[in-house]
Amino acid sequence: ARHLPRGPPPARRPMIQKKIGLIGAPAVGKTSLVRRYVEGQFSDEYLTTIGVAISRKVVATDAGEVSLVVWDVNGDDDFAPIRTSYLLGASAVLLVADGTRPATLDHALTLYADLSDALGAVPAVLAVNKRDLGEAWAVEDARLDALRAEGRTVLETSAKNGDAVEAAFAELAARALGAA
Repeated sequence: ARHLPRGPPPARRPMIQKKIGLIGAPAVGKTSLVRRYVEGQFSDEYLTTIGVAISRKVVATDAGEVSLVVWDVNGDDDFAPIRTSYLLGASAVLLVADGTRPATLDHALTLYADLSDALGAVPAVLAVNKRDLGEAWAVEDARLDALRAEGRTVLETSAKNGDAVEAAFAELAARALGAA
């Protein structure tokens, strides 16, 4: 007969939960990146986020399972005063730009600077999205290389085919855990 250990079962570590914010101009693909990451899906249909959409995904990390609570915040400038309040307590931020519209890169960096002024230093990853639109890609490699040289994490993503989406969120999870 096998003897079972007596006493209470070993204590489970509580799941770590981290808030991740997404910011960027309208129509850069924030919602599409979240859908690709959380649901593994992509739709060409454009849906404007009104206010904030919240998604959750549990991921395995070296520190154990982490529940990422992803806040996809409206990118409209008229929404700026409320955006900061939605991002209070964020452990990391995904800055999203559209690789076919270089002005959205500057916009994402400005939003991040404004957010940092309001909330302090929040770790960030920059996703330059829509890499699948090869010939329409307009952000210069030199610009992305310069941002990388500044120490920024810059990934060229495609919500449509999934390129670098998992990598972007894995990096966010790592940064969020480092900001514990």
